[in-house]
Amino acid sequence: MTVVAVLVFAVTLVLVIWQPRGLGIGWSALGGAVLALLTTVVSLSDIPTVWDIVWNATFAFVAIVLISLILDESGLFEWAALHVARWGRGNGRLLFVLIVLLGAVIAAVFANDGAALILTPIVIQMLVALKFPPQAALAFVVACGFIADAGSLPLVVSNLVNIVTADFFDIGFARYAAVMIPIGIVTVAASLGVLFLYFRRVIPRRYDPTDLADPRTAIHDPLTFRAGFVVLGFLLIGYFAAEPLHIPLSAIAGVGALALGIVASRKPAFLFARATVPGTGGATGSTGSTGSTDSLRPISIKKVVSEAPWQIVLFSIGMYLVVFGLRNQGLTDELAGVFSAISGNGALVTALGVGVVVAVLASIMNNMPTVLIAALAISAAGATGLTHEIMVYANVIGSDLGPKITPIGSLATLLWLHVLDRKGIHIGWGRYFRTGIVLTIPVLLISLSALAGWLLIIGC
Repeated sequence: MTVVAVLVFAVTLVLVIWQPRGLGIGWSALGGAVLALLTTVVSLSDIPTVWDIVWNATFAFVAIVLISLILDESGLFEWAALHVARWGRGNGRLLFVLIVLLGAVIAAVFANDGAALILTPIVIQMLVALKFPPQAALAFVVACGFIADAGSLPLVVSNLVNIVTADFFDIGFARYAAVMIPIGIVTVAASLGVLFLYFRRVIPRRYDPTDLADPRTAIHDPLTFRAGFVVLGFLLIGYFAAEPLHIPLSAIAGVGALALGIVASRKPAFLFARATVPGTGGATGSTGSTGSTDSLRPISIKKVVSEAPWQIVLFSIGMYLVVFGLRNQGLTDELAGVFSAISGNGALVTALGVGVVVAVLASIMNNMPTVLIAALAISAAGATGLTHEIMVYANVIGSDLGPKITPIGSLATLLWLHVLDRKGIHIGWGRYFRTGIVLTIPVLLISLSALAGWLLIIGC
């Protein structure tokens, strides 16, 4: 039966990556779950257990992506990117640094998928306007893809991996932030340093910022644009209040997405947006402080909702049922034994050992099943106190950073590569691996070392 569980997992992973006949990740994973049930690797009684683990994380992630898609339609991210490009003042290396930092902020607030899939096309468009050569453009594009995951450590909501882990180990938003915000800062700094060293020769020294559009022209719906800042403030307060009030994060994020969706779907959206541009008087072609009427357009909520990652819901229940089959056959206990042996050698060795093992697993078999397999193993390892906490957060770091080593490490990377192909930028898997492993390993080791040091300082 153990062999059957491994085969079911392998088949499911192939289906998720391959997605035959355009099934999508959700139906592919659900097919694996049906196979696991038919082979009795898992039973029907396991379904409620798995659903209890993944439902909050899944719906919170979908709501956060919905918010990011609505704000993208309003022009927020393009507006921010154009401002960052102007702050560069024609210095190409400063622009590179600012784009990486912008990607880190977007990843922290809007999750890694938002940073990778929304910021990348905007940066490509900006690089075309600046007439950057292909090698330079590739440096900026790879930096956007890398920082999307590397910058997704600080908050519970920054990555689906983080939400799953926080739910599994009952970690509150405030405690998670207290541990991981400092680690996230170290990770971003390390990422910036490694990216700059790797690409320094191809980054242009100078560029002409006058080639770029006015940031105000990027705003297509001023009212939704402004409402976004209010909603983000509400979300931040709500996330911290969720734990003491026993409110799931998915409810907080869901209310935020609903509120922003109502603002964006107002009728008639386009005419109302025109009326809110200061100083225009509704006259076509006039420019106000936050946009021009020439750039205004209504937001299609139907389009936004259709583009939301609903397949993640099916993927979560399907893939995690398959992973639960590995647990039922005792395979997670084997990993628990490895973690237990590592944990007896001090904080630094525990952080590095668990984090590197998880990173390797995530790069080979995707980070979403890995994080749950490792969480089950950590739970079974029997560690307590500081050692247990180091293992939990090392799992997060390994699952967030490890996927950058290979193209199949995360779904976000696969989607990101697909977006690049549509834009005419092809990165082969061999080339990706050669770049990914060089960029990831030093950042991973620095982040895990910082975790051990920080937790020793603040205690458990």
